[in-house]
Amino acid sequence: MEILAFGVQSDEKPLIEEAFQGQHDVRCLDVFLNEDTAPIAAGYEIVSSSVNATLNNRVLQTLAAGGTQMIAQRSTGFNNIDLLVAERLGLTVARVSYYSPYSVAEFAWTLAMAVNRRIVRASNRTRDFDFRLDGLMGRDLRGRTVGVVGTGKIGEAFTRIAHGFGMRLLGWDVAENPACVELGMKYVDKAELLAEADLVSLHVPLLPSTQHLIGAEALRTMKDDAILVNSSRGGLIDTEALVGELRAGRFTGVGLDVYEAEAGLFFLDKSLEVVADDTLARLVTFPNVVVTSHQAYYTVDAVGQIIDTTVRNVLDYLAGRRSDNVLVPGPDRS
Repeated sequence: MEILAFGVQSDEKPLIEEAFQGQHDVRCLDVFLNEDTAPIAAGYEIVSSSVNATLNNRVLQTLAAGGTQMIAQRSTGFNNIDLLVAERLGLTVARVSYYSPYSVAEFAWTLAMAVNRRIVRASNRTRDFDFRLDGLMGRDLRGRTVGVVGTGKIGEAFTRIAHGFGMRLLGWDVAENPACVELGMKYVDKAELLAEADLVSLHVPLLPSTQHLIGAEALRTMKDDAILVNSSRGGLIDTEALVGELRAGRFTGVGLDVYEAEAGLFFLDKSLEVVADDTLARLVTFPNVVVTSHQAYYTVDAVGQIIDTTVRNVLDYLAGRRSDNVLVPGPDRS
């Protein structure tokens, strides 16, 4: 059987081909799965999608009509998939429920330190042989307060690093993580966390209940000199409201690895095009903002785990087995 994988990065392709070697053939495409590219999947029973795929009603209808029966998404998040439609069409949908939490947690800290210590500005200056220190002053984080919004596996890994810095730990989640409590974390309501934290980092999934979790009111609650980091999902932040606060001169720094309208932009080369997204264009002009292109997960360790799990999901589907990775079981194949 040949499997069709959409949205495969050049670094990722040899890892996918090696993982499937000796079991099934895999065809890797660098284009993302969406309404325009879905017809390519005609004749493929199994399709693998990436985090920036669009799996709405029309795309799923096209896939099902072309003979696709199983979708193996290579990510933990699945807010891009209409699961109700997939279930109605009898499709099996699986995801990667776990991969290295350290990849994202460490990158979130990379963003936090980059904006705190003005690393991008300093690097750009030294390229021009400008070695002044004006405007590069940061702050020690030891003794300051970090607010961790979402204390699951990634949030816990982020908290452990914060503990190593010697920071005061505040957490917000629907349930307390005993490991974080053991590190000294105090769980508080969201308003208190935002009001007291010098650094806020987001580690919750994007759900209807978390859409714009950090909206205009939440942003106004934060300290004027706070640092905000988002390495989870772009939709957690109301970007228009964030731009408004930045224009008012607020926040020491903002580090974003995700953006709520990133589909059709991130993972692509748009350097020779006019980007019509005025909000993103304005966002990247602020000197205290660092935007990266959804790369927090992108380590050899994490990508390897993602691919290995995707292979297991495909093999489970073909064998009629169901694991915790299955979001929509589809018809019983046993």
